[in-house]
Amino acid sequence: MPPFVYVMGPSGVGKDSLLRFARDALQPGEKIAFAHRYITRPMAQEGENHIALSESEFEARREAGLFSFAWTAHGFRYGIGVEVELWRQAGFAVVLNGSREHFRSLPPYTGGMIPVLDTASPEALASRLAARGREGRSAIAERLERAKELDIGGRSIILLDNSGPLEEAGRRFLELLRDVAARRTSV
Repeated sequence: MPPFVYVMGPSGVGKDSLLRFARDALQPGEKIAFAHRYITRPMAQEGENHIALSESEFEARREAGLFSFAWTAHGFRYGIGVEVELWRQAGFAVVLNGSREHFRSLPPYTGGMIPVLDTASPEALASRLAARGREGRSAIAERLERAKELDIGGRSIILLDNSGPLEEAGRRFLELLRDVAARRTSV
């Protein structure tokens, strides 16, 4: 069965842009699926395309076992629906937009998981966070400090430098996804 490709990285590194680039570049018939996230955050004009849930909706789904993965970060709750298991059974490599902290808490995943850490230089990350305009200087400084943390619990990981033009990191990421999908097994 194809693995999960678990993409994580600091806020502002460009994960959403990277995932969008790869999704848009897929060719018909490629067996790669991008999981959407269920989040207790309202939908914004720009940013991640997610399914917004209230706290009570999220909790009801979690209690009913409708999430394969669920975690809390930055005051919001995040979930990946159980539908991703059906996608894998249908032969799709499934790409998840995850969290470093959540990944550290996962036991070794027997179903196959390839962790990818999206990184960027401190300068690129600072510029991107400032351009978003969501946080003040102190919040940006805190995010930059957290971004220095690369340890994900001693596990093997693929580092993807996203400091330069999106097309460069996007092509490398897409190549990885195509390789994983072609092998239909974990690496």
